[in-house]
Amino acid sequence: MITVTPVELARGPIRLVPMQASHEAGLKAAAADGELWNIRVTSVPEPHATAAYIELALAGQAAGHRLPFVVLDAQTGEVLGSTSYHDIVPAIDRLEIGWTWYARRVQRTAVNTTAKLLLLEHAFETLGAKLVGWRTDNFNHASQRAIERLGAHRDGVLRHHALRRDGTVRDTVMYSLRAGEWPEVKAQLLWHLNRPR
Repeated sequence: MITVTPVELARGPIRLVPMQASHEAGLKAAAADGELWNIRVTSVPEPHATAAYIELALAGQAAGHRLPFVVLDAQTGEVLGSTSYHDIVPAIDRLEIGWTWYARRVQRTAVNTTAKLLLLEHAFETLGAKLVGWRTDNFNHASQRAIERLGAHRDGVLRHHALRRDGTVRDTVMYSLRAGEWPEVKAQLLWHLNRPR
C-alpha cells in the first residue's frame, strides 16, 4: 500500500517542492507569463484566485488524496509552474499526475519532461505504485500529445465528466502507465533529455 508524503524532488534544471501558501506570488507571476488562466481547458488560477487555488490543493493534501508541488528553477528558485499527484488510492497502489501547468517561456523545454521523469521515478521506484494515471480535457490537444509522448496508454473518454471554469461540461480523456511499462518509458525519457540538440 503506497504512502504519499511531502517530498522534494530535484534533477537538472528544476526542483519540485511541496506547495505552500508562501508560493502565492511566484505562482501568480508564472501564470501571468502568457496569461495562462485565459486558456479555458486548463486549471491555471486567475491572479485573484491564486490563494484559493493553493488552499484547495493543501486541503486535498490534508485529506490524503493530493500532493501538490511547485516547480522551481534549480538555480534561481523562480517559480515556473505547478504539478500534483492526485486521486491517490493507497489500497490499490494507484495515483494520477495532473494539475500541471508552466509559464509560457518554459513550455516545450526540458522542464516538463524532467518533472514527469521525477514524478514517475518517485511513484514507481520509491512509492511502489502499480499504476500512474493522467486525465485531460478532450479539447486540450497539447496536453494529450504531451501525455502520449511519455508513452502512456490512452484508456478512453469519460463523457460529460467535469465542469470547466466557464460553466461548460468537458469530456475527460484518461491515460495510464503500468509499473511494468515504466522501465521502457524511463529509458525513452532519459534519451530525450540527454540526446544531442
